[in-house]
Amino acid sequence: MKYKKHLYWFFYICLANFSFVVSAQNIDIQKGWQYREAGALKWYSATVPGEVHTDLLKNKLISDPFYRDNEKKLQWIEKKNWEYKTTFLVTPATIKKVYAALVFDGLDTYATVYLNKQLVLKADNMFRQWRVDVKKIIKPGKNDLVVVFQSAQNVVDSLAKKDLPFVIPDNPRAYVRKAQYHFGWDWGPKFTTCGIWKSVRLEAYDEKEAEKVYKVPHQYELVQDVDTIGKSFYFKIDGTPVYMKGANYIPSDAFLSRVTHKEYEKVILMAKEANMNMLRVWGGGIYEDDYFYDLCDKNGIYVWQDFMFAGTMVPGDKAFFDNVKEEVKYQVKRLRHHPSIVVWCGNNEIDEAFKNWGWQKTFKMNQKDSIRLWNDYKRLFQDSIPKWVKEVDPNRPYVSSSPLLGWGKPASITQGDSHYWGTWWGLEDVEVTLKKTGRFVSEYGMQAMPNYASTEKITIEEDRHLYSDVLKAHQKAGKGFHKLNSYLQRYFKDTTYVKTWSVKDYTYLTQCLQYYSFKNIIGIHRSKAPYNMGTILWQLNDCWPVASWSITDYYNRQPKAAWYAVKEAYRDDVKPVVDLTRPIHLKLENPAIQFKINGSKIVLIANKDAKYVWIDIKGYTGRLSDNYFDLKAGQQKTIIIESPISKPNITITSLYEVLKRNR
Repeated sequence: MKYKKHLYWFFYICLANFSFVVSAQNIDIQKGWQYREAGALKWYSATVPGEVHTDLLKNKLISDPFYRDNEKKLQWIEKKNWEYKTTFLVTPATIKKVYAALVFDGLDTYATVYLNKQLVLKADNMFRQWRVDVKKIIKPGKNDLVVVFQSAQNVVDSLAKKDLPFVIPDNPRAYVRKAQYHFGWDWGPKFTTCGIWKSVRLEAYDEKEAEKVYKVPHQYELVQDVDTIGKSFYFKIDGTPVYMKGANYIPSDAFLSRVTHKEYEKVILMAKEANMNMLRVWGGGIYEDDYFYDLCDKNGIYVWQDFMFAGTMVPGDKAFFDNVKEEVKYQVKRLRHHPSIVVWCGNNEIDEAFKNWGWQKTFKMNQKDSIRLWNDYKRLFQDSIPKWVKEVDPNRPYVSSSPLLGWGKPASITQGDSHYWGTWWGLEDVEVTLKKTGRFVSEYGMQAMPNYASTEKITIEEDRHLYSDVLKAHQKAGKGFHKLNSYLQRYFKDTTYVKTWSVKDYTYLTQCLQYYSFKNIIGIHRSKAPYNMGTILWQLNDCWPVASWSITDYYNRQPKAAWYAVKEAYRDDVKPVVDLTRPIHLKLENPAIQFKINGSKIVLIANKDAKYVWIDIKGYTGRLSDNYFDLKAGQQKTIIIESPISKPNITITSLYEVLKRNR
């Protein structure tokens, strides 16, 4: 009898679950999409989720946007309006449901939606989910869905022009709630996209699902206590102080639909295997896919989460604030259950920019406009957003901006988080870190060229010389080559004849420079714990092939030289090594490196000490157990090939050879 009772309960539970499932019907609307330039006659096949640039590419209407200087040839796309359409089937059973909602998880960005020729939605925020009641509009059988995207570039240009002579520094992009890096950055291309960038579906149901009870994953504290030097800045998780070692994360592609789960896995694995325990999701990108945070949860990587504002002031009108309020509450509620997220941050560098970047002079601001901009800034980031966050996630800390003090201010070293750009932007020596290490350094870096295999992929032979127009098109930083050469001059080699160097050798030397810089800066930062409690380098990844501060390459997420330095410097089982001997001062001799291949192993030995030994396997897209390492004379070193290949074409290079063949 007892067995029968259990059996009855089992069937009852199954039936209850079945009833719950059939009470809601979701229809994915991701197939059969077509697109066209608004008003054109011909329609082409489209992919949803996606964006117009990738649809144009798949239909062979444009060439690879990343190839050579194609970027500038494709700027016309962002000035056009684009239409998308599809049909989807609705069953009589779906029609009978009490509620029916059309749901877009992401529309990029100014979108007008028509269902069965009726206007149902006007969207203006890439970061919000859009849900609209369509119970009275859907019909049995075929339903027609059309989405018209207005050019975001044209819209923001129009809004900025309308506000003149009042100017919102430093770019019209300030007006739109869209990934800011789409408008170009000092490491990224300008591809101002549009499209249905996340899932779309019809949800039909009889009862609205109750909101899940939110359980706080951890006890999170950001400790900022006044001390004899200034003010601390560190995180406590469940009462334990944690030293943060990590990197800034930007979107992994200029075209977001290409960031698959597999790509996320590659990127997070590169962070994990470099011994990182924190990623800062930078405020000029996007709130990442749940899978990104799932991977961080799984791999023990904490997340510093910016809200999506970077390097511009903000409009102060009610519509803008209302839009941001919905964005903040939606995103925080979506992400708050992830234990990896330890802090919400209002924006990237806006506070510092307004005070230190000379906007008032550049844009010839009068005092009234300056006060208006600052008051709107404070109202959003110091009053409104923290209030909105607290309503849905009262347990995590919030900071209004990263950083609060610019790197040129002495107090930036003694309190708060610091973006220390004296190295690179200030052209200061790496050794300056000995005197200028902040309490929590959330940005710093050194540039390097992309892996040479990537340069080969995006260029032709005639492009491969310094400073070809194509190479310059993939160097977005202001005076980027000048700064690289300044550091090479001091640390590696006289650059008087740099234009005669091969791009491959130039690439090698810039990557050695980046290796040297990160190895030593991280080592210095960590040596100053507990005064310093965080070192978050700029940056982990790239969104296209480019000269940048990234320690991994865009293609296949392969490591650059610096990744190996960071991996070693972030180890917890050994003390980081600081060696400030400049390679330019070394007395190098020909190491005459010999190697042999034994299955998945490469065994090397040198006659003389070798510096920055680089193993290059042509066409190989895996990872080596070590690279760009030093090799002592007579000492054997074994390198493991991650995924073995037959008959590898291997070249071994050291600093000696590169310096010797370039004057």
